[in-house]
Amino acid sequence: MRGENATQVSAFVLLGFPTGPGLQLLLFLLFLLAYLFVLVENLTIILTVWGSASLHRPMYCFLGSLSFLEVWYVSDILPKMLDGFLLQHRHISFVGCMTQLYFFSSLVCTECVLLASMAYDRYVAICHPLRYQIIITMGQCVRLVAFSFASGFSISAVKVYFISSATFCGSNVLNHFFCDISPILKLACMAFSTAELVDFVLAFVILVFPLVATVLSYGHITLAVLRIPSATGRWRAFSTCASHLTVVTIFYTAMIFMYVRPQAIDSRSSNKLISAVYTVLTPILNPLIYCLRNAEFKEALRKVLGLGASSH
Repeated sequence: MRGENATQVSAFVLLGFPTGPGLQLLLFLLFLLAYLFVLVENLTIILTVWGSASLHRPMYCFLGSLSFLEVWYVSDILPKMLDGFLLQHRHISFVGCMTQLYFFSSLVCTECVLLASMAYDRYVAICHPLRYQIIITMGQCVRLVAFSFASGFSISAVKVYFISSATFCGSNVLNHFFCDISPILKLACMAFSTAELVDFVLAFVILVFPLVATVLSYGHITLAVLRIPSATGRWRAFSTCASHLTVVTIFYTAMIFMYVRPQAIDSRSSNKLISAVYTVLTPILNPLIYCLRNAEFKEALRKVLGLGASSH
């Protein structure tokens, strides 16, 4: 035990970013604009993929699913964060905190598996191009997406069950702007609780196994690309994977830094800053990375917006 009396916590206080009122308003406006931008760009992708027959293919099925996940993800975190900035409502009930944690954890775990599925899609497209349409059908894409969500939400159910069953001591103040795993575990009575052990093991499984699958896919892709005789052919083949590889790199860099540790991370401002960057910046960048250089998607978007075909 840590020395404090065990208490039945009914609510937590989210410390957020303790600053002056002027800066709080500025942060509110900044994150509100970021939230609206994420909603607009990701909903645009979803509606474009949904409404364009030319995009009814596995690659865009994965992209639309990722955008759906991003919308759900930011909507789990940012509304409460904005409420704290504007109205200083920093209390969150225990049930509300566990609910927010469950959806946050579920969506992060889902993204791990979904990115691995997208890497497999690129592997088949480059290493087995003649069999691609046989192996990666729309039905197979739907099954991979469904498996990603099912595995993410089921693993998180176990994690959150053990975390919610932990006994908490002393302060109920979370040094964070949302209910994340590490700040909650910092308040648990045991220095290394069962909940923390379960969380570490499951986080390791859901991060590392998809990462290994992704690395293996890109290993085979690299070997296949190097066997292409012309430099132009090699660049064209690799450019089809560049967007996904960039997103995977950003995602795993943030995840490994923040979560792959058995001990609850210290409540430092740097961790909150990195979480804020990941929470907001990644959902903004992902659609831009995937779609900015995708001529096929941009052409479909023009048609959906009623702008007609491009002039080239």
